[in-house]
Amino acid sequence: MFLSDRVRRRWRQSENTAQNLEPARRLFPTNRIRDAVYTRRGLKWGVPAMLLAAPYIAAVKILTDHIEQGGPGWLHLVVLLCAWNALKMLWLGPMSLIALARVRYREHVQRRTARREAELPGVTPDEVLVMAGGAS
Repeated sequence: MFLSDRVRRRWRQSENTAQNLEPARRLFPTNRIRDAVYTRRGLKWGVPAMLLAAPYIAAVKILTDHIEQGGPGWLHLVVLLCAWNALKMLWLGPMSLIALARVRYREHVQRRTARREAELPGVTPDEVLVMAGGAS
């Protein structure tokens, strides 16, 4: 078995796992926020969504204090979950800004192409702008 076959098989397995977990994934609040931010309309909300990391960081602090004072050991899992969600929210801001810059650049290129094609003889500007799409 070649390396590329193994990679393809692992990729299919990961896709199958992701599809099977999709119904449960929608229930977690940070995943829903992430999915909403990674839409075209939601990209501008990535940096304000970073503020949602603050409650998770506060929960980590409170829970670790409680564990140190003799709390149950299973709270370590909750601390780990809160820390992971805080990191996801903190990472959401810069990644959404990068994605927004890419989308804005693609839309700019489409508008520029539409303007240049509109200057060609025999083509009306309305036809070209409808084909270009995109909004800023």
